Amino acid sequence: MWSVCKKELRQYFSSLTGYIAIIFFLILSGTILFILPDNILDLGYATPEKFFQITPWILLVLVPAITMRSFSEEFRTGTFEILQTLPITRWQLLSGKYVAAFIIVLIALLPTVIYMISLQALSSTGGIDIGGTIGSYAGLVLLSAVFVAIGICCSSFTYNPVAAFIASAFLCMLVYSAFGALSRIPALEGGADYYIEMLGIDFHYHSLSRGVADTMDIIYFFTLIGLFLIITQRNLIKRQGA
Repeated sequence: MWSVCKKELRQYFSSLTGYIAIIFFLILSGTILFILPDNILDLGYATPEKFFQITPWILLVLVPAITMRSFSEEFRTGTFEILQTLPITRWQLLSGKYVAAFIIVLIALLPTVIYMISLQALSSTGGIDIGGTIGSYAGLVLLSAVFVAIGICCSSFTYNPVAAFIASAFLCMLVYSAFGALSRIPALEGGADYYIEMLGIDFHYHSLSRGVADTMDIIYFFTLIGLFLIITQRNLIKRQGA
């Protein structure tokens, strides 16, 4: 698994594409937080709330861009057949690609801690909510882990990296926000709306953002990750037999 992981990381950072994607993420999130209208400097009080509101939407683009070539490029170039001859299992291959993509996302998220340090320094009354901030970062990490699993899964269904990008971005957006939007339909109020909202990632992400580590939220994220990785693994079995 680690040999595949190291190969993926070397391949990703062997060109400027990997660096550009991470830099784009940092510039965009920083611009929204500190420069664009309604930024924290205009609001007059230091809070990371806006950062944790907009970052999931940026990850909807960043993560599919990272994962879109995971398997689709192997299928397109014919190297997937070569990978099958190596002394590794399908789970090791899948895990290596998944862990590599996840590490790249973590590398993109890590420098944003500087934003929190800046907010803490700017605050004149008690600083930011440390517990809520840690919970929000935990939510972002788990959210990213789910998005990576979705991206890897979509990449295993096509030879076209662009198609994998579009499919994974759409599916990530659907899983993240569609259930919350559906739960707000007036006909569902006071009945099934709460349970429908619980099916979406945003419900559990916002729960963690409040600094409350609920076991059900953790189980939810790991269940989604396992589900999409199992789908990917079964799809690879079908391709191997084709």
